[in-house]
Amino acid sequence: MCIFCKIAAKEIPSYCLYEDDEVMAFLDISQVTKGHTLVIPKQHYDNFLECDSKTLKHMMEVAQKLANKICKTLQAEGMNILSNVNEVAGQSVPHFHIHLIPRYSKEDACVIQFHESEKQDLEALAELLKTV
Repeated sequence: MCIFCKIAAKEIPSYCLYEDDEVMAFLDISQVTKGHTLVIPKQHYDNFLECDSKTLKHMMEVAQKLANKICKTLQAEGMNILSNVNEVAGQSVPHFHIHLIPRYSKEDACVIQFHESEKQDLEALAELLKTV
């Protein structure tokens, strides 16, 4: 049983902010910023790609409500909402979870480098992926 399954089963304590029959949200023990919260399904899914659409929809609804409450209560200026899929993308716990990371200034922002792409590369990529 993974660590998040143990938290959902109350075998390991957490700083729970929200819980219902399907979903649980708790403070991350490694706070990127004050209020960093994880939203997890109680049922085990390894990652976002494996989660069923009903559970995913409910998780996003819970994440949105919590993100609004966290921003308002902690006076955050923004919020990163993300999920890493697999170890290569930074997923450290193999149980689907959504990070809610409040942002208080540009200095503490999560920075991803965006690069200009060539039009022909984008056209070829779009053609390849649009059949999905």
